[in-house]
Amino acid sequence: MATPTDHDPRATLRGGLPDRYLTPDDIAEMFEVPVETVYQWRKKRTGPPGFRIGKHLRYDPADVHVYVTQRKDADRNAA
Repeated sequence: MATPTDHDPRATLRGGLPDRYLTPDDIAEMFEVPVETVYQWRKKRTGPPGFRIGKHLRYDPADVHVYVTQRKDADRNAA
């Protein structure tokens, strides 16, 4: 059975992330942390970069992918 990434080359470039802006709930679910943690990351500027659309906080999947890659590289270099 084919997966969506087999037919959509953009999905591969996004690292399998959805083709829409992500909510804080999405980020919390992805990283298996409470949504409050996502807001603390934003406040402390330690998590993936987000942006506001009016009063709503959103995350670009490409930015989240870059953030994860950077964290993985930092952990590898620290070891």
